Amino acid sequence: MRYNRILLKLSGEAIGGKDGVGLDEDVMARYAGAVASVVSRGVQVAIVIGGGNIFRGLAGTERGFDRVRGDQMGMLATVINSIGLSLSLRNAGLKSEVFTSTPMRPMARYYMRDEVLDYMAEGGVAIVAGGTGNPFFTTDSAAALRACELGADALLKGTKVDGVYDKDPKKHTDAVKYHSITFDKVIEDNLRVMDQTAFTLCRENDMPVIVFDINEEGSLERLVAGEEVGTLVSNHVKTIINIQN
Repeated sequence: MRYNRILLKLSGEAIGGKDGVGLDEDVMARYAGAVASVVSRGVQVAIVIGGGNIFRGLAGTERGFDRVRGDQMGMLATVINSIGLSLSLRNAGLKSEVFTSTPMRPMARYYMRDEVLDYMAEGGVAIVAGGTGNPFFTTDSAAALRACELGADALLKGTKVDGVYDKDPKKHTDAVKYHSITFDKVIEDNLRVMDQTAFTLCRENDMPVIVFDINEEGSLERLVAGEEVGTLVSNHVKTIINIQN
């Protein structure tokens, strides 16, 4: 087993299904099944979910919303998503609790690092919601923060693409996929798989990031088992290997 403790980052759009809005119960059930398979192997799992399927604070500013209040709405959206996924995880036979960055009893437990670590050690899946609790920080940054706090072996970012490319593969047919890449290169080239704050935090704390397609069947299980899935972003990559599509 390559990883003993992981932080899984999911976008809100991912659990929104095909249209990327609302909550798709079938998608959440599928993700819950993948997480259950990983937990059954003894891996400790924490999850951070975005809220873009419900509301994105930055987008709200384009409609005249105050940025701080808009970001707070986005934080609440992550709580809704987290409760939904937690229910799917429980339906899959797992213990799961939502921990929020600001007190929200009785809907969720308040995030305390040691309590979350104890919960994960007992086999529970901890979903950490509410972002960092502060505006102007994305849920990618929250995922990076929690991965570092919780001592994860890696931050696994499950997306709709199968790794990091030199340009958007949906717009450019000649886009090249990276097998592995350094944080410095990602930041220098402004490859926008995660925001710069998240990448910088991971770089400074030597937290490897793996970007992979969460919708590819078995991808999470293979990744955790040590297979090469997606793109590895790390301080310790000796060479950058491009894989042509």
